[in-house]
Amino acid sequence: MINLRDNPYCYVCGTQNPVGLGIDFNIDHEARIISASFTPADMHQGFEGIVHGGVLSAILDEAMAKLAFNLRMPAVTAEIIIKFKAPAAVGDKLIITGKLTQETKRLIFAEAKIERGHVLVAEATGKLLRISASD
Repeated sequence: MINLRDNPYCYVCGTQNPVGLGIDFNIDHEARIISASFTPADMHQGFEGIVHGGVLSAILDEAMAKLAFNLRMPAVTAEIIIKFKAPAAVGDKLIITGKLTQETKRLIFAEAKIERGHVLVAEATGKLLRISASD
């Protein structure tokens, strides 16, 4: 049986993870959207001065799964498709947003994006597999 619980050591949003990103997501339960800002530091780069794509991917994944979890639909990522549109540099203020787009009995479909001002840095679509207490 899988029991999904929030975790203060989560790499993306954990408040007690000393090497995590520490992103503080805001969830609008009524609108069913999630948002946050993040300013990457030197430790988040791949190529010199450029934020590693894996860091951006983790943020997009977290936005979609965290939104579902906080809307009382615990789910794990089954599939994620990420499109990188523009580089993000160390020190850029990044804005993360996400929303759920469709739900079935077993799947939740979601979208998330990261922007730098009006520039789209990366976008993702995801399929999340619902987890019930009996799974």
